Amino acid sequence: MVQKFQTILVAVDGSEEAELAFKKAVNVAKRNQAKLVLAHIIDTRAFQTISSFDDDLADQATAVAKATLEQLVAYAKDHGLSKVEAVVEYGTPKTLIAKQLPKDYQVDLIVIGATGLNTVERLLIGSVSEYVIRHAKCDVLVVRTDLDNK
Repeated sequence: MVQKFQTILVAVDGSEEAELAFKKAVNVAKRNQAKLVLAHIIDTRAFQTISSFDDDLADQATAVAKATLEQLVAYAKDHGLSKVEAVVEYGTPKTLIAKQLPKDYQVDLIVIGATGLNTVERLLIGSVSEYVIRHAKCDVLVVRTDLDNK
């Protein structure tokens, strides 16, 4: 029996690793005729450290996220996908990606880029991809290479 994914979640944040994951997710979704859910998580913890936080900062982050997602949705549709949904969420990326979004969208595959964090950063703040691998209830594909697997 061949595994066929129905709904694929890919987390995007503007990084090179996330772009690689997105492009591979588009290919996997196309092969499986699956729905692709693009998620950009705005980490609200970053705003808590700013003493003079105002709504403009959050609005700017949201505007950038929506613009990025619009471009990615267009790319996915240009590459043959008809079922593409984009979502901007606020909170802790690792828990939203591993637990909440898969539940909300009935995700059966999460595609995520490998992080470029060094050992000290991983120790202090934790790797999102590592957390997702450990806590997701569905399959997780961690992307480390481009479309040519290089």
